[in-house]
Amino acid sequence: MAEAYIVDALRSPTGRRKGGLSQIHAADLGAHVLRALVARNGIPDHEYDDVIFGCVDTIGPQAGDIARTSWLAAGLSQAVPGTTIDRQCGSSQQAVHFAAQAVMSGTQDVVIAGGVQCMTQIPISSAMTAAEPLGFSDPFSGSEGWVRRYGKQPPTQFKAAQMIAEKWGLSREALEAYALESHQRALRAIDEGRFVREIVPLAGVAQDETPRQTTLAKMAELDFLFGCERVTAAVSSQTCDAASALLIVSEAALRRYDLTPRARIHHISVRAEDPIWMLTAPIPATAYALKRAGMRLDDIDRVEINEAFASVAMAWLQETGYPHAQTNVNGGAIALGHPLGATGTRLMCSLLHELERSGGRYGLQTMCEGGGQANVTIIERL
Repeated sequence: MAEAYIVDALRSPTGRRKGGLSQIHAADLGAHVLRALVARNGIPDHEYDDVIFGCVDTIGPQAGDIARTSWLAAGLSQAVPGTTIDRQCGSSQQAVHFAAQAVMSGTQDVVIAGGVQCMTQIPISSAMTAAEPLGFSDPFSGSEGWVRRYGKQPPTQFKAAQMIAEKWGLSREALEAYALESHQRALRAIDEGRFVREIVPLAGVAQDETPRQTTLAKMAELDFLFGCERVTAAVSSQTCDAASALLIVSEAALRRYDLTPRARIHHISVRAEDPIWMLTAPIPATAYALKRAGMRLDDIDRVEINEAFASVAMAWLQETGYPHAQTNVNGGAIALGHPLGATGTRLMCSLLHELERSGGRYGLQTMCEGGGQANVTIIERL
């Protein structure tokens, strides 16, 4: 089978809610990373085969196929198409998978995979309730088949995070200690300039706005979320505004444009389990991916697992036994934010740069997704 290579990976800073990126239109935020990616690589813009973007809550400025709109807003060739996909939080990681599959199949040579999300302007789950004026309170409870199988109460990520904390014996104090470490790692990474190569500044914002100088005492003052008993905002991913993108090409494109690959996509897969638990799928998905790839966790030098909640990453660490010291080493979504549709390629961008910084060979990325799903991507640094 043909190989798929990562030639470049970049992202905007993560702008905190109502922060420095909050007033930028989604198409312009997406255009920012696309324009930078094209400018940094010697491929004429009309010779790109496709642009695949992840985005969730595609209403308002995020509606109308934001991948295509962002490409056009960047002033790039009208001949290049774009498509927007929604695998919830894993949308842009799935964009990477689709781009890799297109290249591996031989049907395309040059594909951009990325994502964009403006969570200040379009709050999380806006699409879930957008049809209320039409008589639909949510996407689930009106389905006879769904209600027969899972009940009338729609699944919620907050309940899932609480269930995970209970099942894996994670106290509020343990969750908060993990969250504090995420912020400390991110702040250290910023101080040491670890993100400089991957971030393309925008609107006067040159670094991630989301990491906080906080303490366990401050975290202990927060109220629980939505009836939870251990989960607070302190141990949850931050809403933010951001975009990110990767350039994925074939071996033929490497030769044609005289490009130097930075990594090879070694494995891609996606698995799922109970949608009510929702956030636990990275655990079986990791085992599945490693088996399919013929690898062990000992082969993996760095892991990025999305910190949708501290309990998600902590349960994964507990079940796999993988070292926390090699996981989210520069902070996770608790500190760096979770811009939904852009998070998958944000994580991949950071994973690639961290492998290059540390000299590691293999990196694994996974994240929980709505519907009880999880993508896993393994890359090999070249």
